[in-house]
Amino acid sequence: MTDSPEGLFAKREQRFLSQEERFASKHRWIGWFRLAFVVGAVAACVLLFYYDKPAIGLSILLAGYFIFAGLIHWHNKVEYKRKHQLYLGLINRAEQERLRGNFKDLLADGQEFEEPNHYYTADLDVFGSNSIFQLLNRAVTRLGQQRLAQWLKAPAAPAEILARQEAVAELAPDLEWRQNLQARGMHHHRKTQQLPQPFLLWLKNPNFFEGKAWLAVATFLFPLLTIASIIYWSQEGGSHYPFVGLVVIQFLIAVKYQRQRDEYYEESTGMYETLQSYTDMLVHIEGRTFQSAKARHLQQQLKIDDKPASEHVRQLASIIQYLSARLNTYLNFILNHALMWDFIWMWRLERWKKTMSANIGEVLNAAAEFEALASLAAFQYANPDYAIPVISPEPFQFDAEKLSHPLIFSLGRTANSLAFSGAGHTALITGSNMSGKSTFLRAVGVNMVLAFAGAAVCAKRLTVYPAQVYTSMRTEDNLAENTSSFYAELKRLKILIDLTATGQPVYFFLDEILKGTNSHDRHEGAMALIRQLHKRFCSGFVSTHDLELGNMEDELPGSVENFSFNSYFDNGQLHFDYTLRPGICKSFNASQLMRQMGIEV
Repeated sequence: MTDSPEGLFAKREQRFLSQEERFASKHRWIGWFRLAFVVGAVAACVLLFYYDKPAIGLSILLAGYFIFAGLIHWHNKVEYKRKHQLYLGLINRAEQERLRGNFKDLLADGQEFEEPNHYYTADLDVFGSNSIFQLLNRAVTRLGQQRLAQWLKAPAAPAEILARQEAVAELAPDLEWRQNLQARGMHHHRKTQQLPQPFLLWLKNPNFFEGKAWLAVATFLFPLLTIASIIYWSQEGGSHYPFVGLVVIQFLIAVKYQRQRDEYYEESTGMYETLQSYTDMLVHIEGRTFQSAKARHLQQQLKIDDKPASEHVRQLASIIQYLSARLNTYLNFILNHALMWDFIWMWRLERWKKTMSANIGEVLNAAAEFEALASLAAFQYANPDYAIPVISPEPFQFDAEKLSHPLIFSLGRTANSLAFSGAGHTALITGSNMSGKSTFLRAVGVNMVLAFAGAAVCAKRLTVYPAQVYTSMRTEDNLAENTSSFYAELKRLKILIDLTATGQPVYFFLDEILKGTNSHDRHEGAMALIRQLHKRFCSGFVSTHDLELGNMEDELPGSVENFSFNSYFDNGQLHFDYTLRPGICKSFNASQLMRQMGIEV
């Protein structure tokens, strides 16, 4: 019998954490061995020097240095493996928590991506605590999270949706590859939270050596002359003046360009810190063979001059390592005033810039897209009962079977079915308090957002025409702006009217329409709005307590349809079935609820 995703995640968590303990034990053992080796080597050298065998002592000291360096490298590799197993264990624990609806320990909630007055994200809980973003996100880097957020904030073109679906279908079953991509990013989690915009801007700055051909020649000529002057000085009868003269000239050049040298070091160190965090993920992406067109295209962006992008990053690491020799004050004085050290590596760094400045944006974009695709794939894998939506070319076709809200995690959550098509259609939903009207509107809206991002949807089946989603559901007063809740709703409706006037296809979701005014104005205003939207290239949902709006089904037959959620009392207890039914609601519970609260009605 095949394990459920939750059962498989539990087994993987246990296995990886067990392996982490094994590597932790090995890591401690190597640490003690390193200490014992150092003590033994030093003791041996002291004894050999004491017994007047300095040559052997120095040989052991030199050999010991290289052996100790090898032990450090081994120690670090074991520590990396230990952390990697730990991260894989935590990833599988997080997958289980998601399936239970517990998001508190997840990496990010995406709150920083929320935009004031966005078309739908606030109403549909796309970002923030217990959000759609937390449900989907497995991206570790800030760029990957940013890309996923962009996908959730705007519908993709139909061709792009299909391309993402194909790539997600390829990545979804490859659990090992996806989780290892995520774990590799977690090794440098703090660094990957930094956006690389300052680094990208620096790449566009003019090169230091531009217009300084003489300095480029001097950079490589002076070190050779300095070495030659030292050889000449060491000869019998040789003078030290050539050496001193060359050192003075290099000293003056170093002082003249001190600011530029410092700037190159600081900026390049920042580049290295930013890109080094992506190296592990780039190597992982480069090492897989992809079949889907989108994944293959993204992988191609990771080749620069027929070399993997990760190799260019390693080249940068080598340059920065040599440039960092300036941190040693005494070594810095010798290297820069005798061998033009900083200038040599600045020149090498500019060579690196020429290769990478036009390509680094594509490299980072590809890495971010892979993280976003892996997030959608992990969501699809964890929810095998969810449907892959069919993207329809027929305007406003919406055909959902057993659709429900993905942020409701109870086993008994109610699913509903609904179908309509064509512009100018309004599903008018009436119902009693707490019967499920708002939740249903959010369920439909959220699943549309998921579908238009390229993700699976919480339904048995969904066919949908791609269009802009727009909501007016949680309008509140704003004391700072001196705005009442009714005026806030009117402002949201004005944005909808302006949006639909452009001809852009729109799905609208209006909850408790015009709730902030008297019943007559609410009724007349709602009817006028529905008539206006009926003439636009849009369709959508309106929930209301105003039963008289149901008469519009006769006024606009085939365009306005009545649906309802109902409740009933049994032995003094209020019950809901959260089931969508055709027709106007016939049961309301407000008066009974007030009686239960002691209000004499």
